[in-house]
Amino acid sequence: MEKVKNTKKIVKLFGLGMLSTGLYGVLFINENQVLDITSHGHWAFVIPITIAFVISFAHGAFTSEFWDVLGIKAKK
Repeated sequence: MEKVKNTKKIVKLFGLGMLSTGLYGVLFINENQVLDITSHGHWAFVIPITIAFVISFAHGAFTSEFWDVLGIKAKK
């Protein structure tokens, strides 16, 4: 049972890592388009803030799962 639980955690870790890497990759590949869109003014400033929140959420979920797989927990 423990091995199945560990395997699920590793699969989840891998998936979140791929998601995080993919989001960073898409951002870097489309850097010029993002800069062009957000330089128009008005409400365009919301776009980079939204991108930052989405990437931060994905990266935070990956990091949390990474430390869980290693067995490192925060003090309470």
